[in-house]
Amino acid sequence: MPAPGRQAEIGNIAVVKSAVTLLGSDDVRTRDRVARALHEHGPQTAAALSMRFGLTPAAVRRHLEALIAAGKVCEVPEPKGRVRHRGRPAKLFALTDLGRSAFPHAYDSLAAAALRYVAQLVGEPGVREFAYRHAAELEGRYATVLAQLDRRERPAALAEALTADGYAASVETVPTGTQICQHHCPIAHVAAEFPQLCEAETQAFARLLDIHVQRLATIAHGDGVCTTHIPAAVQPDGDSRHLPVLTQRPRRTRRRGRRQPTSTQATRPYEKA
Repeated sequence: MPAPGRQAEIGNIAVVKSAVTLLGSDDVRTRDRVARALHEHGPQTAAALSMRFGLTPAAVRRHLEALIAAGKVCEVPEPKGRVRHRGRPAKLFALTDLGRSAFPHAYDSLAAAALRYVAQLVGEPGVREFAYRHAAELEGRYATVLAQLDRRERPAALAEALTADGYAASVETVPTGTQICQHHCPIAHVAAEFPQLCEAETQAFARLLDIHVQRLATIAHGDGVCTTHIPAAVQPDGDSRHLPVLTQRPRRTRRRGRRQPTSTQATRPYEKA
């Protein structure tokens, strides 16, 4: 049994730990409230937010800085025509695309409804063509940057470009190659119903990286992260070994629910692999 002095010390440590935990949870709740205010009322100054929540401007700025560091909030210029007071212009803060993605909206439902209509009109090939065009737009923006880089530099550059578009991507090295991990997917709810979007994106990655890649997991299918595997299979002369690419989760067969992998070459939907 600890001595009385030691017991008091242990008790003090427990109190401090509880206070730190409570403070951390309070900080998270306050930042959520700040983000919600920006979502519902648009760009705000730190002074306006401090009045809304009864906090000091310094405390609000601390929460805003944490949200900025997380990529959820950014500074925006004052709208044109707004009445300016004397002194320095006040800083306005607004949600980024990543910050807005945390709140429910009707865009997913609208996009899914539109794709259902396309499927009803022209069938599954129409959905595939739409998915290809959507991925081609992304590919066109990234290609100008990646084309100037060595093949080994492209995964990191692609992850950086994806992060700028709200995918929160990172690169990890594994014994068999490299993996691009997307920790957020802005279209996850739509892609869960229309996996053609994931397939087209994977094919775009293969063309951008100039090597066949393998999609190992997707958020749309319930995984925690979208993982794209880039095999370490590059010849000394720089030519890639053409490997089959798995762009879908294994599909169940009718017989006893067994699964079969689906291999797809990184080609346009209507081209033969």
